[in-house]
Amino acid sequence: MSNRALALERLRAARLYLALEGRAAGVVEPALRGGVDMVQLRDKDASDASLAAAGRRIRELCRTHGALFLMNDRPDLALALDADGVHLGQDDAPVEDVRAEVGDRLLIGLSTHSPEQIAAAEASSADYYAVGPVHETPTKPGRPAVGLELVRHAARVASKPWFAIGGIDAANAHEVAAAGARRVVVVRAIRDADDPEAAARELSAAIGTEAAVGR
Repeated sequence: MSNRALALERLRAARLYLALEGRAAGVVEPALRGGVDMVQLRDKDASDASLAAAGRRIRELCRTHGALFLMNDRPDLALALDADGVHLGQDDAPVEDVRAEVGDRLLIGLSTHSPEQIAAAEASSADYYAVGPVHETPTKPGRPAVGLELVRHAARVASKPWFAIGGIDAANAHEVAAAGARRVVVVRAIRDADDPEAAARELSAAIGTEAAVGR
């Protein structure tokens, strides 16, 4: 079984996905203890050396806890760091170009912001996609919120694993789950929490991590 096939099994079971910068790597271990299933290193301004150092640290923590580790935007670094996957934005390299580069060695995720982009993600070789931002968030400056209707749309049409993203926290995760999301990506809700482990547990409960699997 390929690395991607093994990672796909864990992806399908994943519910809580944390994205953060290398400087916040100290949050990762308590977040994993609290129930985070996937961690993405996302740091547009860091040097390659800084990304590699943070990536190695996060990768080992994820392996210890049975979680997936992904790099944002950089398939080259994802391969070099033996990550589980790479996440792409709409302005990054096209999915099929990255798939040709990484083959079956990596999962590929894709950000989507419209029904058309969801349809394209479904037709692509991406393994999962993120839907949002559900709410406006400073981690996506200039990106308007899509609201819950796009979450409902994804819930109706998805055949691949997908995650709601954007301004989601324990206070509003219930409504995102009610709209059909079974998986969420968060940044500030865990990264900036006084107790990241407790924040992760609260989010897991809010989205029904122990509930029915869903797509």
